[in-house]
Amino acid sequence: MKRIRTGVIGVGHLGQHHARLYAGLAGSTLVGVMDTNPERARSIAERYGARVFFDQEQLLKEVDAVSVAVPTTAHYAVAKACLEAGRHVLVEKPIAVTPGEARDLVELARKRGCLLQVGHIERFNPVMQAVRPRIGRPGFIECHRLSPFGERGTDVDVVLDLMIHDLDLVLSFQLGPVEEIRAAGVPVLSPNIDIANARIVFAGGCVANLTSSRVSLNRMRRLRVFQRDSYVSIDFSTRQGMICRRRVKPGERPTLDIEHVQGTDEEPLKLQLEAFLQAVSTGGRPAVSGEDGAAALELAHRILEAIGEFVRRHTTSEERVANGRISGEIDG
Repeated sequence: MKRIRTGVIGVGHLGQHHARLYAGLAGSTLVGVMDTNPERARSIAERYGARVFFDQEQLLKEVDAVSVAVPTTAHYAVAKACLEAGRHVLVEKPIAVTPGEARDLVELARKRGCLLQVGHIERFNPVMQAVRPRIGRPGFIECHRLSPFGERGTDVDVVLDLMIHDLDLVLSFQLGPVEEIRAAGVPVLSPNIDIANARIVFAGGCVANLTSSRVSLNRMRRLRVFQRDSYVSIDFSTRQGMICRRRVKPGERPTLDIEHVQGTDEEPLKLQLEAFLQAVSTGGRPAVSGEDGAAALELAHRILEAIGEFVRRHTTSEERVANGRISGEIDG
């Protein structure tokens, strides 16, 4: 695989790790980084032997591919500029803020002949990759993604910040069109929705129940899949999985065969960037395409609409006004 000239726009909490990995991957030459904080950009560039850029257009002239790890509200503008410059893009999740923006990016990538990958990193979690072949036709899926409150990510609702990880995973199981969505959620410590639950019914008969919170005392990132004669449980934090299979012998009561799976220590972000570089090098389809990212964002917005409808039905006008942003969305 030829070496790809890479760059990173946004080297904060997550972007710094893109820079670190690009600097060390065999298929990459880290050319430069940039950030709205010049001192931060300088520090990361020096640490990983790259140049610091203060002009995005100049950076794009010198790279083949770029990671966009800016705040969510800036994803669309920055990714659009990169694609317009003819550069391959890995944009962190969610792909954008609105479905319209996502569709624009997908279409622009197509027109420019650029690869667009979205950073839904749980696809690359080693435990997910280990148990994925055991997931066939789910009948019921349960997801919990909980974390303590922090300022990062609160520029958008928890559905776009956390739940979208699980929405992407659920959609990747190819369950058919969505038939029904019921959802509820409330803001707690930020102006946006901080805790949400959604129940999604798919045309194939599967039901997915997802809960996401960024106001929990403890962290939890778990996925459970129930299917005929088997049950799969995944803990993304510990990278541990469990597969339970129903075993029936003539004349005996059914029993369970339990298999424990431990994911490797490989870094999911490293696996994601390697897949991105491989796709750029070969011209193949990215592991998580722009279309995948747009589909997850579209479903996230349908859930937000369902939350808005729930609030409309179950709160008074005074309570809606007190809820600020949600009230504004519903009434305006």
